[in-house]
Amino acid sequence: MKRNMTTLVVGASGATGKHLVEQLLASGQNVKIIVRPTSNIPDNWTDNEQVTIIKGSVSEMTVGELAEIIADCKSVASCLGHNLTWKGIYGKPRKLVTKTVELLCEAIISNSFQTPVRFVLMNTDGNRNRDLNEPISFTQRMVIGLLRILMPPHPDNEKAADYLRVAIGQDNSSIEWVAVRPSNLINDEKVTEYSLYKSPIRSALFNPGKTSRINVGNFMSRLIQDDSLWNKWKGQMPVIYNNLDDTK
Repeated sequence: MKRNMTTLVVGASGATGKHLVEQLLASGQNVKIIVRPTSNIPDNWTDNEQVTIIKGSVSEMTVGELAEIIADCKSVASCLGHNLTWKGIYGKPRKLVTKTVELLCEAIISNSFQTPVRFVLMNTDGNRNRDLNEPISFTQRMVIGLLRILMPPHPDNEKAADYLRVAIGQDNSSIEWVAVRPSNLINDEKVTEYSLYKSPIRSALFNPGKTSRINVGNFMSRLIQDDSLWNKWKGQMPVIYNNLDDTK
């Protein structure tokens, strides 16, 4: 069953966020986006009645400000990530994704919605779902340990997903969530066939698959709109691979 609704998308100006917004708009959904004043967004969004553009930095907004923005939303999606520059990786805020997820969830809870809001987080297959005790090789465990020290975006992604997994959990009356874990992200012009798994079926570091950004946007859009797909994956961290890669 397809739901018509308004979705707040943060990270909408990013390479994957743009695809998510386009997929939602193509399905007739209304979208709110929070983007920095300097962000580059498609011209057709500016004049689109389905799009509400809010200029600002979500991580600097108060819970009250976000609660007002989310008041008419049935779903929230985060495609936020750190820019792959020296400032983006090592500059502040180092906990950009985690802080934003926390703020958004607090805002949702403060609104006391009658039915749970769907929260979809773009994450990474380099992050384990500890609810499933996913196996990991000793070598990969050591490398991940180094990444936590040397690459601040990695622990930020881990903590953001853990906030949903632990702090929000499985039985929250205000929020239901899914953390989508793509493998190595690539660009593509159209949606292709892809497969979904509860856990990675290959090493994220030493034998990664490929996932096109447009496919991630498509899956996130479908999760937001499709009740049966949502009920299948809610409270989980599905991994998505392109079928064009030799994933199987």
